[in-house]
Formats: sequence, structure tokens, C-alpha cells
Amino acid sequence: MVPLWMYLVVAAALFSTGLYGVLARRNAIAILMSIELMLNAVNINLVAFWRYQKPGDVSGQVFAAFVFVVAAAEAAVGLALIIAIYRRRQSVIAEDMNLMKW
Repeated sequence: MVPLWMYLVVAAALFSTGLYGVLARRNAIAILMSIELMLNAVNINLVAFWRYQKPGDVSGQVFAAFVFVVAAAEAAVGLALIIAIYRRRQSVIAEDMNLMKW
């Protein structure tokens, strides 16, 4: 059986990689992919803690499924916004997306 700390180390590495991608990237699509990495790290934590705390209960799996639904909605809305902005500005660079400024 794999110990809990190994799952947590993998999830922390995945979350750190996603956080670095969000903070360091300029491309909006790469930023969305980094956010997806962070959400997958959260799912690993949820399932790992569920497995080691209450394996008979399905609450960890329900929370993980909810995070998957939120991630899918975030990806759909985010990509729709990026496509709309690209059609208007011909750029997906995050600093160029200043549509709310006068």
C-alpha cells in the first residue's frame, strides 16, 4: 500500500507546477492549462485523504467529481472567452487583454 505522504508530495509538485505556470506564462491558453493542473492536484488530495480517512464513505469521490465538473465548466467558459478576445484583438497574450479599459 502506498503511504499518504507520497500522494501529498505528488499533489504538491503538481500544484506548484501549475502555480508557476499561472504566474510565469503570458499565453492565456497556457494559463488555463496551468489552472487545470492545479485542480487535478486538488483532486489527488481529495481522493488520497478519502482513501486514508473514510474509505467506506463516498464523500471524497463526490467532491472529486464536483471538482471535475467545475474544471470542465472553467475550461469551456475560459476557452470561449479566449476565442472571443482572439477574434477581436488577434492575440492570446494575457497582457493584451485589456478590454475593460477605456
